[in-house]
Amino acid sequence: MCSRDWRLRIQDILNAIDSIQQRTAKMTLEEFESNETIAKAVLFDFIVIGEASRHIPAAIQSRYAQIPWRLMNDMRNVLAHEYFRVNLILAWRTIQNNLPPLKIPLQQLFAAESIEP
Repeated sequence: MCSRDWRLRIQDILNAIDSIQQRTAKMTLEEFESNETIAKAVLFDFIVIGEASRHIPAAIQSRYAQIPWRLMNDMRNVLAHEYFRVNLILAWRTIQNNLPPLKIPLQQLFAAESIEP
């Protein structure tokens, strides 16, 4: 069992989302694809999101089933183990389309589980 409280993992996920959004806020897809430093930092943050999601207890994952826990972990696995398959266009689409709505239920989890942001 991991000694780190799962609530801190939720904070890690939210921090990683914020970092990704801040790094890419004023970028276009083309700028993202051509900036290796930003792209690699973003991909690392996606790994953090996936790794943190693996350590959320099953009871919490069930209670917050609208959060795509499995997909977050699956993305981490591809980035860590099948890095040669990474597609920056798909990463960009995830940034634009999936991260903003992911924050809402995570923030709700914070409130419901008495986690201080």
